[in-house]
Amino acid sequence: MAAIARLPLTHSLPTIFNPSSFLPQSLSFPTYLHRSPFRSFSSVSPILCSSQGDSRSLGSDSNASIVGDLLDYLNESWTQFHATAEAKRQLLAAGFDLLSENEDWKLKPGGRYFFTRNMSCLVAFAVGEKYVPGNGFHAIAAHTDSPCLKLKPKSASSKSGYLMVNVQTYGGGLWHTWFDRDLSVAGRAIVRASDGSFVHRLVKVKRPLLRVPTLAIHLDRTVNSDGFKPNLETQLVPLLATKPDESSAESKEKIVSPSSKDAHHPLLMQILSDDLDCKVEDIVSLELNICDTQPSCLGGANNEFIFSGRLDNLASSFCALRALIDSCASSESLSTEHDIRMIALFDNEEVGSDSCQGAGAPTMFQAMRRIVSSLGNEQMTECIFDRAIRKSFLVSADMAHGVHPNFAEKHEENHRPQIHKGLVIKHNANQRYATSGITSFLFKEVAKLHDLPIQEFVVRNDMGCGSTIGPILASGVGIRTVDCGIAQLSMHSVREICGTDDIDIAYRHFKAFYRCFSSVDRKLVVDD
Repeated sequence: MAAIARLPLTHSLPTIFNPSSFLPQSLSFPTYLHRSPFRSFSSVSPILCSSQGDSRSLGSDSNASIVGDLLDYLNESWTQFHATAEAKRQLLAAGFDLLSENEDWKLKPGGRYFFTRNMSCLVAFAVGEKYVPGNGFHAIAAHTDSPCLKLKPKSASSKSGYLMVNVQTYGGGLWHTWFDRDLSVAGRAIVRASDGSFVHRLVKVKRPLLRVPTLAIHLDRTVNSDGFKPNLETQLVPLLATKPDESSAESKEKIVSPSSKDAHHPLLMQILSDDLDCKVEDIVSLELNICDTQPSCLGGANNEFIFSGRLDNLASSFCALRALIDSCASSESLSTEHDIRMIALFDNEEVGSDSCQGAGAPTMFQAMRRIVSSLGNEQMTECIFDRAIRKSFLVSADMAHGVHPNFAEKHEENHRPQIHKGLVIKHNANQRYATSGITSFLFKEVAKLHDLPIQEFVVRNDMGCGSTIGPILASGVGIRTVDCGIAQLSMHSVREICGTDDIDIAYRHFKAFYRCFSSVDRKLVVDD
């Protein structure tokens, strides 16, 4: 591809660029988002849009960057529930029709549809106008969850004059990075309505509410030599407030201390009820994550990095979402398509995917079968779904380990993915990744046709290898799968890093996959 342009520090800002547009509208320009001149993300003039604009108006074939929109998505998506709700909002705005898994589906060629499960898993698809039963699916799968802390069912406790919030660790987080951060809570609540029904509501307390303080070095003199090894049960406990003097008149007017029957601190419940605009007693169930309140932002001397939590794996989820939406944005974009374009965003990948809303459930394949059945009408035969799967291809998109400048020896010397150098295809001989020689070749051919860079990764033989939803889905019904990801640093930290260029490259690669994979696939014959 053409060299990715970088503006010199003396370059004037494009008039359309407003750095504050990368932040929630309620926040002012932060000191950590440097006021250095902006860099371009492609060979065309950079046009970045945020919540104050809609980049889809630029046209689905525009080379405009989606980085600004990603920052908006990250700042909105504090939890897997918020990520799914925001994806739902964007799909509805793009003209996709919402389906229910509990009802019959009436689908037609040229239609665009989606459904959610548990409001933390989402499947969306667009049917080609030339689709005939037995044609394949071109799918990209990612996940909405990230390592975090979650409130225990009974979270209220107190220690040494502080009101504390007991938490569970979720996934394999770098838990030391959660200390001394400005934290809050977000998630979902079940609220009793005035008519006696129960309503699913999302909640997000945007202000700093919690903190896990580290122990002063004066009280832990060997921490730098022996390492910081906190006990996750007793020392990774956020503090909420100072415990009031219950004998004072002021404390008697405020209900802040828990009783034996309180699952959560009354003070916390009052804050949540204020955010939900309901009575405390009407909150009948809570499922809350602890979240870092620092906004996602650009960083680096040339604004070439994204500093954010939850890049693993919301960056992949957003690139897949936008690629699907933009690949079928115009009325003629599906007119010559013979197959079905799909995304599947799952929950619970960080803990093994074995849940109703995780990739271990047959959600995606049940949806595929229903789609084939609905579109097939009287043409259905016993093996038509099996034929469709044989013609299908899945891209498992999850973030990849970029080479760390201070720990380069942790990578195999010939497979050291770099930031700004394109998507990373992941290989593992022991099938920790689902990539094969065939699927790797086909995905690289798509990149080659569109002049997009590609990298490859394999773990060292003397190190363990992580995994993704790729092998789970590939083995579910035997769908051809390639595992790939955007290179990043600080994976599973409360604050991660990736390159702005790689977001746009991944978006263009995914969009190219939707538009030209069929023609590439037809040129290869394996099982003749």
